[in-house]
Amino acid sequence: MAQQHPQPGLARCYQHQDQETGVRCTRCDRPICPSCMVEAAVGYQCPRCVRGAAGATRAARPRTLAGGRVTGDAGIVTKILLAMNAVVFLAVLARGDEMVIDLGMLGYATDGGTFLAPNWIGVADGEWYRLLTSAFLHQEIWHFGFNMLGLWLLGPPLESALGRVRFVALYLLSALAGSTLSFVLADQTQLSLGASGAIFGLFGATAVLARRLRYDMRPILLLLAVNLVITFAWSAIAWQAHIGGLVAGVVIASGLVWAPRRLRLPVQITVCALVALTLLVTCLIRANQLVG
Repeated sequence: MAQQHPQPGLARCYQHQDQETGVRCTRCDRPICPSCMVEAAVGYQCPRCVRGAAGATRAARPRTLAGGRVTGDAGIVTKILLAMNAVVFLAVLARGDEMVIDLGMLGYATDGGTFLAPNWIGVADGEWYRLLTSAFLHQEIWHFGFNMLGLWLLGPPLESALGRVRFVALYLLSALAGSTLSFVLADQTQLSLGASGAIFGLFGATAVLARRLRYDMRPILLLLAVNLVITFAWSAIAWQAHIGGLVAGVVIASGLVWAPRRLRLPVQITVCALVALTLLVTCLIRANQLVG
């Protein structure tokens, strides 16, 4: 991942020296990163100031930038997702093509039945689980490695800034958005698989978060541009999944980090629900077109 060079005027978090930030504690004026931000009545406070005020009538509850709970291990969900992908990858290696055919993203195709009585399989035939299960499938080690590297690099900072529940919503909805756009635009008889849609969703969310925190946008935009060039230059890549995940990631993250503080939770729930509803309606319309 491209290195982010220090900029004049940007300090480093007093607890996490590898994190640049433009936010300071409203009590002690120390620079704090998203992991250390505790929401206060005005601005954000650092964990030390919050602990120092523990004897007050009502102590502030630590919250992330997006309103999630601050936890000890900010990367636990990322590690769980990595482990899930690794377990499924090993299962695919053990079972071969059978598991890919059963769980991969497939729009509408026959599985070898006769001309008079074809056996149809795919999302349009009611196998909706393929939209999500395909996002945990990998066959080639390079495909698995690149996607997991992206998850390892992008996951923890986003999980720290958003909170666990919001990060899970971002990841899964981005994965579903990638599968949905593939269902709409890709060859319905072609199997596709991989976590790329979810990873591109993390790319989009990282760009939104960088903008929200006023970080240097150039490193993430450059890395995203390189990945998009590879996406369209390599014919074996399902570009539809990448674009679908990217767009969903930008939309969801915008709703999570830019929601007004007093209406934050309702706005965040509404944005995620609207994205999910849009994906559902799109899939229903496409399925009806294919089987109608």
